[in-house]
Amino acid sequence: MLYCHSTKREKKEQAINDRFTIRFEEALTNLESGLHKKRCLKKYDKVLEKIGRLKQQYSKAAKHYSIKIQKDEKSGNAVKIHWKRKTGSNTKDGLPGVYCLRTSHKKFDENTLWHTYTMLTDLEAVFRSLKSELGLRPVFHQITERVTGHLFISVLAYHLVHSIRYQLKKQNITSSWSDLRKQLAGQNRVTVSMQLKNSDVVHIRKSTRPEPRQQKIYSALRIGFHPGTTIKTTNKSSAITEVLKI
Repeated sequence: MLYCHSTKREKKEQAINDRFTIRFEEALTNLESGLHKKRCLKKYDKVLEKIGRLKQQYSKAAKHYSIKIQKDEKSGNAVKIHWKRKTGSNTKDGLPGVYCLRTSHKKFDENTLWHTYTMLTDLEAVFRSLKSELGLRPVFHQITERVTGHLFISVLAYHLVHSIRYQLKKQNITSSWSDLRKQLAGQNRVTVSMQLKNSDVVHIRKSTRPEPRQQKIYSALRIGFHPGTTIKTTNKSSAITEVLKI
């Protein structure tokens, strides 16, 4: 068994808990202030029902509070709502950012257990990438040979992805494949078409200038900053005329 603590996870969980806590206390405050206003909820039983719904709606925050309702026996109305936050307990909710790794392998030390956990996390990401980004699923083919070819191309694509990530990890770039795609998405291949005075049309196709984050990835892979060469083609006006005649 290994207890782990993540500062990023702690901040995330704390932010979520704070958001629900603020909303829960605001709802209690509005309910309590309405006890002394016209056309607002006052009946004791109805106030109990309302608090029950709030506890259900904000269950993450409500379990940390003790709530008492003061009742006026003559009118049957609730006249006061008291709530108090409980002291933090030695539980998952009281220790944000902390999680436990358990295994049946008694010979695993802390480093081995952590490495195995991160490896499994990476494998899960690999399967997600295979099924979505690399197109392993769904398989629309029905002929066996085509299905086999589809699987072969998907696995081949994964080997290429793994080779790229392996080279990047050597340069301390540990981004996932989806993150790498997002970082490289800003650079595109564009085609510019220009018409000359003699009516010829020139097409120039080239890559846009990469951002610094993209240059870092290209440098780690030892490839140029402008993937693909600049391609220039010309359509003669006479050829265009012939096409229009057809």
